[in-house]
Amino acid sequence: MKIAFILFDGVTLLDFIGVYDPISRLKAGDYVKGLAWDLCGLTEVVTDDYGLEIKITKVAPNLADYDMLIVPGGFGTRKLLTDEVFLNWLKTGKEVAYKASVCTGSLLLGASGMLVDKKATTHFKMYDKLSEYCKEVVEARIVEDGDIISAGAVSSSLDLGLYICEKLTNAEVAALIKTSMDYK
Repeated sequence: MKIAFILFDGVTLLDFIGVYDPISRLKAGDYVKGLAWDLCGLTEVVTDDYGLEIKITKVAPNLADYDMLIVPGGFGTRKLLTDEVFLNWLKTGKEVAYKASVCTGSLLLGASGMLVDKKATTHFKMYDKLSEYCKEVVEARIVEDGDIISAGAVSSSLDLGLYICEKLTNAEVAALIKTSMDYK
């Protein structure tokens, strides 16, 4: 299982770290053989809204080479909704087995055409915008529809990470990881 975390300037770091932490525990516990990931972006370094820098491990890779894409949200998504270079790059992952998003990351999946005829969720203040891209906006923390798994606002990133842990293993492993995080 190879995961691409899609990062960009203006990312909300909790959207990324909240899902990353539980998944990193899958690897640490060797629960998923061969689990690996890359931090993917279009530049060598991305920053959040406050200037914290993250070093990208793969610049503009072909996303078709991954098994799962995880797209966090953040204020940077607004600009990217019309950024053809970014959207064309994201489209290289259209056939990936799983595409997951946190918060407004679902808008990027939508703008790249991946939410056509799908149910999805996003930040509660962006439901109207998401409705432009998908069949149905669902007001829930986690929504799965086929190859798309979307999570609501920022705190749901932990829920998504645990959901993915269960999807890649089983409920028992996900419960162990949840307990190790002292997540109630």
